Amino acid sequence: MRTMTAVLDRTRHARLALTALLAAAVALAVPFYFAPFQVFQLSMVLVYAVALAGLNLLVGFGGQISLGHGAFFAAGAYTAAIMLDRFDTGHLATLPVAAAACFLLGLGFGVPALRLRGLYLALVTLSLAVFLPPLLKRLEAVTGGSMGLTVAKPQPPAWSGLAEDQWTYFVVLAVAAVALLLARNLLRSRVGRALLAVRDHESAAEVMGVRLSVHKTLAFAWSAMFAGVAGCLYTWVIGFVSPDSFSFVLSITLLAGLVVGGLASLYGPLLGAAFVMYVPSVAQDLSEAAPGVVFGLLIIAVMFVAPTGLAGLASRAGGALARRRARAAPSDRSPLARSAPESTSEPSAPPTPADPAVVEAEPVGAPPRTEKE
Repeated sequence: MRTMTAVLDRTRHARLALTALLAAAVALAVPFYFAPFQVFQLSMVLVYAVALAGLNLLVGFGGQISLGHGAFFAAGAYTAAIMLDRFDTGHLATLPVAAAACFLLGLGFGVPALRLRGLYLALVTLSLAVFLPPLLKRLEAVTGGSMGLTVAKPQPPAWSGLAEDQWTYFVVLAVAAVALLLARNLLRSRVGRALLAVRDHESAAEVMGVRLSVHKTLAFAWSAMFAGVAGCLYTWVIGFVSPDSFSFVLSITLLAGLVVGGLASLYGPLLGAAFVMYVPSVAQDLSEAAPGVVFGLLIIAVMFVAPTGLAGLASRAGGALARRRARAAPSDRSPLARSAPESTSEPSAPPTPADPAVVEAEPVGAPPRTEKE
């Protein structure tokens, strides 16, 4: 039994490794077969995937509702833009600073949020997303006001032979791969198990020794850090930031993308990021007059088809296919049935009179039969 389990584990690990290698090969070959605008779209998918991975930590695994994730996204973007524009630093130097700044911002916001939950917490986080854009417009000396800031994009080195969009894609791909791997390892550690325990039952988790205040605050901090990294990558890809780019609609769109992709799923952020990037463009093509209506109808349609998100749709389809094959295939006979002799068409011998099944029923109150009878 142990040998069979070990073989199955090795097979599963080999399948996962082969899938990862195939995905890496496709991701590395993509920028050489697509137009620059399509490469730009794929870079934005990776940016949104990092942001949704952080939101998944807080909402999917932590069980806390946040409608202000766009504020942390904007904080990371403006941190990188200010460093590039005002201090003329390198692009890579802005990444750890944006991550650290948003981690501290999320840590500070997570402490007062401990007393709130449910809709009250969602309302407070939404107020943060509504409050930040006007504040950025007021701080014109630092943020550029309503005009925003324009910064240079990462330039490819001469030895690479790559175009600007291809080099930016590879840089964003490397950072996104590290961020998603970090999120995966974090969720499989004690922190991830503690977040799941807090999400499922806070009282039981506290009895088991989980410190609710620490893990809830850290969930906000980690989530904000991932959003800050995504905002920094956004500045690299776009090369421009303005307050109007980070309205509260961004926060709602990110939450919708996470739900559509699949809550508490390791692959949900990638699917949700693709939905956030491409579906609005499809809605714009279908109806230039009311793209928001089409976008909302597409969300409703996707959630009707996949209630657990796009990540759960593949597993549901695989399970349905397996059940259909099981019903279509002839049922195997058990070993006992295979070892038993085949039944013949000859009628069985009539039962003997001693068989209780054929003894004539005695009338009620009749005297017992004698030997002669």
